[in-house]
Amino acid sequence: MLVEPTNIPEVKRIVPRRFGDDRGYFVEVFNQRAWADAGIEFQPIQENQSLSRIVGTVRGLHFQRPPAAQAKVVRVLKGRIYDVAVDIRMGSKTYGHWVATELSSEGGEQLYIPRGFAHGFCTLEADSEIAYLVDDVYAPECDGSIHWSDPALGIRWPDLAGTVISDKDAKAPRLADIPAPFPA
Repeated sequence: MLVEPTNIPEVKRIVPRRFGDDRGYFVEVFNQRAWADAGIEFQPIQENQSLSRIVGTVRGLHFQRPPAAQAKVVRVLKGRIYDVAVDIRMGSKTYGHWVATELSSEGGEQLYIPRGFAHGFCTLEADSEIAYLVDDVYAPECDGSIHWSDPALGIRWPDLAGTVISDKDAKAPRLADIPAPFPA
């Protein structure tokens, strides 16, 4: 397993080792001990999966407020995405900053996103399937979102981003318009 740093140190790009032969491959996608040795403390309790049929579909930017905040690990089961994490921890030196990486089923990369971050992605291939391990259950009363194209964030989305977006995400507020979900 390779753990790669990002511009925001708490967000980690994980590349599990694949063992392949003419039948295909085997990969260990999660190993709590190995992750802890790499500085990632994460205990998943729920797994979610989504399918986005159309290239340019944006999902996000989503988060859960305390007391049900979630850390998550995102990976692609089929297809390819542009994955984004935004620091929304008020008082953090990287508050309002974002990191992005491409994740694909072919490469097997994963992105670890700690609590205190909003998450979103844009599909780069049709019929992209994404799996999310999370460390807390979904709590609708703690659900939050930020507009995916908030100009103050300046996220450099792929040109095709926003081809498809949900009504909820289209109406999401800007970061400056929400009470600090993760105060200092």
